[in-house]
Amino acid sequence: MKGKRYSEEQIIRILREAEAGKSVTQVCREQGVSEWSFYRWRRKFGGMDVSEARRLRELEGENARLKRIVAQQALDNDAMKELLRKKW
Repeated sequence: MKGKRYSEEQIIRILREAEAGKSVTQVCREQGVSEWSFYRWRRKFGGMDVSEARRLRELEGENARLKRIVAQQALDNDAMKELLRKKW
């Protein structure tokens, strides 16, 4: 079962609550988040502002797009090399 999807703003707000002095278990219980998710978010978003988190998401999307382009070019190059290796 897929759980809730939290926005960067919500994640950073949850992390700030824990930084303000509440215990991690209390924050997780109030927000309905597992501690595992909290610690994963803290590793990824710890110390970030909302604008930085948005920029991170944009860069991850751009990186994925560029990886797809490189993979497609590698496949095209491989196909061309295979075609050129054949003896006519």
